[in-house]
Amino acid sequence: MAGVFTKQNSTEYADALICEEEGLDSLRVALRNANVSGIRVPEVYAVSETELAIAAIDSGPAVPATLEMLGEGLAHMHKAARSRYGWDRNNYIGLSPQPNRWSAGWGEFFVRDRLAYQVSRIREPSVLAVFHDILSKHGESLAEWLNEHCAHPSLLHGDLWSGNVLFDAKQPWLIDPAVYCGDREADLAMTEMFGGFGRRFYEAYDRIYPRSEVYLQKRDIYNLYHYLNHYNLFGSGYLDGCKRGFAMAKRVAESA
Repeated sequence: MAGVFTKQNSTEYADALICEEEGLDSLRVALRNANVSGIRVPEVYAVSETELAIAAIDSGPAVPATLEMLGEGLAHMHKAARSRYGWDRNNYIGLSPQPNRWSAGWGEFFVRDRLAYQVSRIREPSVLAVFHDILSKHGESLAEWLNEHCAHPSLLHGDLWSGNVLFDAKQPWLIDPAVYCGDREADLAMTEMFGGFGRRFYEAYDRIYPRSEVYLQKRDIYNLYHYLNHYNLFGSGYLDGCKRGFAMAKRVAESA
């Protein structure tokens, strides 16, 4: 057996690591089905409510070649169309629950099960009132706009920031997923939230599956979900990101 990394369950949810293992397996299968050999997912040796044992990764800095592998492989995985949006069970994103269900409409799923759910968790009454009002007035139009600008469901990593991609000397590895089926540009948006993967990654992705003409607008809307989650977990330092996201959501809804 290769080296083993054992992760402890640091959440309050007994099935968090079990959901993580299921997400890793789903990514592994999706990459294999898309004939992607340049991205790896660590093998899971054991999982329980308290521990997840996976293959250890001898990680280091990314280089242009491995960033290109990540972009190309992710694009190929995203090109494989799924039949519905959502997922067949609730799971977790970081320390937070992530509710799921199957849905025929991407916009309705994202507004209801991503944005509205996180807004419902806000503890500050004045902030809750403002954001709830925006969703009440503009949620339906926002959902219509997102439906118009989403080609098909793709399997998403779901939490694709730089901390959840490791690089060894040969290739990238995906870890800590929050999988579901959605607009592939939600994954790309998350890559930019905390610095991004650099020009070589995005150029490689776009060679295989170019981003849409409205990606920049969608980027702010999709990252609103993550800013709301971080605001609920860590406080006011993420409030400005929430406000920017809601401003964009309102703008595109009014144009729909």
